[in-house]
Amino acid sequence: MTFLRRVTGAALLNAQAYEDVEGDRSATMQAMAVVLLSSLAAGVGALGPLDNARPAALAGISLIAFALWVVWAVLTLQIGTRIMPAQRTQADVGQLLRVTGFASAPGLLRVAGVIPGATGPVFVVTTAWMLMAMIVAVRQALDFTSTARAFAVCALGLALSLGFAFVIGLFFSPALH
Repeated sequence: MTFLRRVTGAALLNAQAYEDVEGDRSATMQAMAVVLLSSLAAGVGALGPLDNARPAALAGISLIAFALWVVWAVLTLQIGTRIMPAQRTQADVGQLLRVTGFASAPGLLRVAGVIPGATGPVFVVTTAWMLMAMIVAVRQALDFTSTARAFAVCALGLALSLGFAFVIGLFFSPALH
């Protein structure tokens, strides 16, 4: 399966796309590319109109978006395999990083935040979409039979990682202005 098909399948919440990525160790770099591009799109989109772009702010916001994904992925792995595993749950770090990396595909659309007045709505919609993608990804990677369990794992991981992002944002916000 090509990179573009994988990204599209992941964004369309196609469970088979996540199964494909989960089992393909060569997809790890592709997953990282999706995360990096999604993080960059968050930086561009968060700054609003392009005439307001500041390189330090772009780098800072993109770095925070990347850190948020890392924290969410690690928390999801820990919650899903140690705290709330299903009977058949078994996954390694690589499998979960690949599927969660591709689950950030909807974040590529955050670049649309450059449209005046669209930043907030774009980020709300893409965050909800990424949560849905993460639920499908985690359900497949952790062999959950319950979407509710996948939702609980992902929502808890997201809530904790957003708390982390909030704290980091408070710490770094003076540097972004």
